Amino acid sequence: MRHRIAVIGGGPAGLTFARVLHRHDHAVTVLERDPAPDARPPGGTLDLHEGMGQLALDKAGLLAEFRALSRPEGQAMRILDTDGTVLRDWQPRPGDRANPEIDRGQLRDLLLGPLDVRWGRGVTEVVPRTRDGVLVHFADGRQETFDLVIGADGAWSRVRPAISSATPHYTGVTFVETSLDDIDTRHPGLARLIGDGSMAVYGVNRALVAQRNSGGHVKVYAQFRAPLDWHTNLDRHLGLNGRAGLDLADAEAVRSSLLALFDGWAAPVLDLLRHGTAFVHRPLHVLPVSHAWAHVPGVTLLGDAAHLMPPLGVGANLAMLEGAELAESIAAAPGPEDLDEVVRAFEEQMQARAGRWAKMTTAGLERLVSPDPAEALALFDDVQPS
Repeated sequence: MRHRIAVIGGGPAGLTFARVLHRHDHAVTVLERDPAPDARPPGGTLDLHEGMGQLALDKAGLLAEFRALSRPEGQAMRILDTDGTVLRDWQPRPGDRANPEIDRGQLRDLLLGPLDVRWGRGVTEVVPRTRDGVLVHFADGRQETFDLVIGADGAWSRVRPAISSATPHYTGVTFVETSLDDIDTRHPGLARLIGDGSMAVYGVNRALVAQRNSGGHVKVYAQFRAPLDWHTNLDRHLGLNGRAGLDLADAEAVRSSLLALFDGWAAPVLDLLRHGTAFVHRPLHVLPVSHAWAHVPGVTLLGDAAHLMPPLGVGANLAMLEGAELAESIAAAPGPEDLDEVVRAFEEQMQARAGRWAKMTTAGLERLVSPDPAEALALFDDVQPS
C-alpha cells in the first residue's frame, strides 16, 4: 500500500516535490489556501541556478520547457551611483544559461501541469502522532489524516509549529515594492536605464533596485534600514523632518515619503518611484540561521517554512532542489516501512546545507544595505563573472 502524502503549499517547493513524485507515479495531495491559481499576483521574477533550480526542473522532466520560457538576457546586472553614473554593467555571454530569469507565474504554471491541486484548502493546524497518522485541520472545519505531511507553506507556515517553536524575526531591513507596466513604450528612458535585466543603486543604509519581468513589466524595490514601525513616525525613524505618521494604504503619501527618503539621487533613478503604480510594504523577516528541529515522524518542512532567509537569489532555488531531492528519495525507498528514515536522512542533509546558505545570505544583506555603499559594490564584484 502506498503512503498518503500531502504537501501544504502550492509554491515552487511544494509543486516541485509533487511534480517529481508524479513523474515516479507516486500519488501526492497538494493543498493550497488560495482559491485558484490566479487568485493573487504571483510575484516577480526568479533566477534559477544551473545546479539548483534548473537541476530540480531536470529531475521533474521540465528543463527543456523551462529553457523555452526563460530569459537568459535577464542575467544582465547594472549598478549605478546615486548621481546616475554607471559603476558596473555586467552582460551575459552568448549561450550563458547559468542563472536565466523566469516569471514566478510562468514557473508555477509550468510546475502545475497535470497535478491535482486542492485549491482553497487553508490549513490551520497539523497534529502528528495521532492513531490514524498526521491529522490536518482545515480552515473550513474539515480534517484529514496522512502518513506524511510536508510543510511548504512559506514564512508563516502553519505546519512548522508541529515540529519547531521557531518564528521569523525582523531583519531591520524593509522593502517597499512598486511596479511599472509596458515600460519600453511608456517609459523608454527608464527601459534603457534598467537594460535587459536588473539595475541597482546603493546609498547609505538604502537602495533602489529595478528588475525586469516579461512583457515589459518592471518591479521596483525601495530598500532601507528602519524599525518595523518606521511608518508611524517618519521624522523619528527615518529622519524626514516634519513628517509624522504614514498611511501605508495611501499610495501618494508613500510615494512622497520615499522620494523624500531618496532625495538628492539622480532624477532618472527617482522616476522609478514617481511612475510606480502602487506600493506594497514588505518588511524582511528571517528564521534563525541555524534553524533545525528534532525529527518528528510524519512531518517535515521545505523552503521558507524550513529556512526563511534574505531574498538574495537562493531561497526559491534551494526550496525547489529540496523538493526534488525529497521526492526522489521517497520514490527510491525500498519499502513503505523506510519512509521515516528517508525523511530523517533528508532533514539532516537539508539543515546542514541550508544553514550554510542562511549564513551567507544574512552576511550579504548586511553588505547590500549598509552604512558603506562600497560594500554592496564589492559584494557584486565577488559574485559576478569578471
